[in-house]
Amino acid sequence: MKTVPMLIERTSQYGVVAIVLHWLIAGGVLLLIGMGLTMDHASLDPMRMFQLYQLHKSIGILVLLLVCLRVGWRLTHAAPALPADMPVAERRAAHLAHLALYGLQIVLPLSGWAMVSASVLGIPTVLFGMVPWPDLPVLTTLQNKAPVEAALKGFHHWAAWTLVVLLVLHVAAVLRHAFILKDSVPGRMLPWQAGSSQRKQP
Repeated sequence: MKTVPMLIERTSQYGVVAIVLHWLIAGGVLLLIGMGLTMDHASLDPMRMFQLYQLHKSIGILVLLLVCLRVGWRLTHAAPALPADMPVAERRAAHLAHLALYGLQIVLPLSGWAMVSASVLGIPTVLFGMVPWPDLPVLTTLQNKAPVEAALKGFHHWAAWTLVVLLVLHVAAVLRHAFILKDSVPGRMLPWQAGSSQRKQP
């Protein structure tokens, strides 16, 4: 008896939508990390720092929305199959690392949003200088915001460093697959590989 549903079969590459979302999110996350380091360590005049904070918040919310789209797409579209000879422990580690990356890419913008909402300064967020963005409810009405803001700032800081560590491990794993194992894993998220794969399909 033939198996009809071709749509549930795993392909060798991610689709165009997943690839575009992946690289948009990756670019946004790298920008946010760079901005965060600049805000923490650079000596900028107050107006320049204010502009940087506003841009950081804008890109953070945009990344949050893109990650939500990415998760929704991932839940409805199967990921490419990993190499058949990959050890079980390595497969599990890869899945856990991806779950952690997804989780941190959601938790970090949410914690930043919460931190801004609990800020004693009460500076409004206007995305890219055009779209007013609301604060989270409850946090704006706290009697004593300072300790809550401090706790959220500490959480946001260490969550960001955790994400940096995971990204380094992620890149190292991709390079290992590309130059040591020389398997198909790195090509799964490359646009030209995806286009080539789709053209080769009958």
